[in-house]
Amino acid sequence: MQRPKSTIGLLGGTFDPIHCGHLRMALELYAELKLSKVHIIPCYQPVHRPEPIASAEKRLDMIKCAIQNEPSLYLDTREIDRKGPSYFIDTLMELRHDFPDTSLCLLLGLDSFLGFTYWHRYTEILNYCHIIIAHRPQFQLPDYGLIAELLYKQLQNDISFIHDHLAGGILLSPITPLDISASQIRKQFANGCNPRYLLPDVVYNYIKQNNLYLD
Repeated sequence: MQRPKSTIGLLGGTFDPIHCGHLRMALELYAELKLSKVHIIPCYQPVHRPEPIASAEKRLDMIKCAIQNEPSLYLDTREIDRKGPSYFIDTLMELRHDFPDTSLCLLLGLDSFLGFTYWHRYTEILNYCHIIIAHRPQFQLPDYGLIAELLYKQLQNDISFIHDHLAGGILLSPITPLDISASQIRKQFANGCNPRYLLPDVVYNYIKQNNLYLD
């Protein structure tokens, strides 16, 4: 099999709003895994959580503000453009079509990975990408069940695997523990508190200027 020509990371989410937890995860994995770029992929209509508070347009604006001076991060709007429910298998199939010789790495926090078997057509996802599990110190993986079986079959210990194969591996990668959530930030805005330093200043200013998250 031909070695991939490059390796890119894929970080999906509602980004309602994008915050420093998202950005640190993307940057640390970009450096640790020696990725060519990380695609930030905001969903249009999430299938496992409530609808975003901010519109797709405003969420895109906030991401543009947040990453405008960071060349390693790229805003990928394909799920917004596609509209409808944002099933990641559809996104991966599009990406594989667009980047046939590129290794694709889905970047997931541990909490998201533990719910992976509830994803639409989850058994097909590793046919199109690798999964990178970003974990914090003292993390714990399950000892039994579908997730444990998946790890037993697909877990890799060497970063070189993602650069030598287009898809199919699961890797564990530690990141700086930042306990930040978008729901926490929205709640602070709604309560008149100051969430500065949980998100980039440009995003904070955009939210204030557009009176987002006040209800």
